[in-house]
Amino acid sequence: MAETHISERLEAVRSRITSACTRFGRPVSEVKLLAVSKTKPVSMIEDAWHAGQRHFAENYLQEGLDKIKAVSVENIQWHYIGAIQSNKTRAIAENFTYVHTVASSRVARRLNDQRPDTLPPIKVLVQVNISGESSKAGVDSAAVLDLIDTMLHYPRLEICGLMAIPEPDPDFNRQREAFRRLHILRDDIQSHFGDGLDGFDDLSMGMSNDLEAAIAEGATWLRIGTAIFGPRG
Repeated sequence: MAETHISERLEAVRSRITSACTRFGRPVSEVKLLAVSKTKPVSMIEDAWHAGQRHFAENYLQEGLDKIKAVSVENIQWHYIGAIQSNKTRAIAENFTYVHTVASSRVARRLNDQRPDTLPPIKVLVQVNISGESSKAGVDSAAVLDLIDTMLHYPRLEICGLMAIPEPDPDFNRQREAFRRLHILRDDIQSHFGDGLDGFDDLSMGMSNDLEAAIAEGATWLRIGTAIFGPRG
């Protein structure tokens, strides 16, 4: 059955996480699993929920909104991890708990202004173009401090940390190098702002093919799709 298949895949991912945490001396409780459900049907999301998964991520806004309405189970936390166009910020602010891909002051301001007062502040991470790829979204490392300084004036945002999608690399040590740069940047930002940026701890990094390297370098959110749901059809 599909539910059993998803359950087995989730258990395999959790086992990888536990093994990596043991190997690199990290508490398992520090590493949170985010199931990336883009292009996958609602039935698979519900199967994963029944197997204990609670955090799910979508890349495409309309698809995500449709799933939020269609999923019948409760206590799901929805994360938005796709590119953000200014005309889509209201729907994101109204429907998601986390946004991992804030990369401009304009988007940050709109998310703040459009977050309903009936909901808690939206949890946001700044996306950093850590490998300097022209094809990748994200803020240049040198511009992150200024962006966060602006975001601190937005009370409807809870600034939680940094996110990155490094350039793919099959070499484990080079994977670690990219993730280490994000970790160092996070620590530098914490030092710069001190108590003025409380709770800025998250590192959203690592996917199905490099989660071990991400854990080695301090990941707190792993964005896993293929290893849970299988390849995109």
